[in-house]
Amino acid sequence: MAKDAIKEMILLKKGKKMINTILFDLDGTLLPMDQGEFMDSYLFHMANHLTKANKNPKKVIQDLFIGTEAMIKNNGTMTNEERFFQTFFRQGHEKDMIKVFEAFYEKSFDHVRQATKPKAEAASIVHHLKMKGYRLILATNPIFPAIATNKRIEWAGLKQADFDLITTMENAGYCKPNLEYFKYILNKTGVDASQCMMVGNDRLEDMCAKNLGILTYLLDDCAISKGEQDIEPDFKGNFNQLIAFVEGLPTIP
Repeated sequence: MAKDAIKEMILLKKGKKMINTILFDLDGTLLPMDQGEFMDSYLFHMANHLTKANKNPKKVIQDLFIGTEAMIKNNGTMTNEERFFQTFFRQGHEKDMIKVFEAFYEKSFDHVRQATKPKAEAASIVHHLKMKGYRLILATNPIFPAIATNKRIEWAGLKQADFDLITTMENAGYCKPNLEYFKYILNKTGVDASQCMMVGNDRLEDMCAKNLGILTYLLDDCAISKGEQDIEPDFKGNFNQLIAFVEGLPTIP
């Protein structure tokens, strides 16, 4: 797509307002992966860690999913971290599980890196946008603690400093596809939806930002579809096409 055409399309869609903020998903977007392989590896290494810690892997993992579901349904009255542990401890676990989880993310979680497929293009896209003056937000679904999110950022060849905001279970009280999650980001950063673009691989969880007036770009290398719930993006393409798209974006004055 020609650079002038990209500029024209964006200005037209935004009513002549310039985009100045790009939201990026992480898993399957800046950090390419097969979601199934990632989860299999995550659960395998979590189970090994729990066994070594003399915990019941089947029980803990079952309740971990219950806690995760509670985070996905969270309503903002508390952080996702608070919601998770409130739910998790109701299943009969002791407080020492906090330390067990922390130890997992500090050590064993690194093995899960083998289930990801980092691409140099991801870092190139981010750095190119930074040079052009765009504000960058890592809008990864906040169901992981900061330590796990920061490690995945490193696996992608990026740094925490590349982003103005990184959502994690400690600082967010909503999850995608709840639109309140995106409203939280807008309020936190003071950015108007009309000046944002969301780049992600999930046709529901990422593209739903379109319902708030945020432009959307579906990175389809590792696209996830939920069938009837899918939302048509404003733009879509693979990594090479996204690079060309980014190169065509204007520099922020």
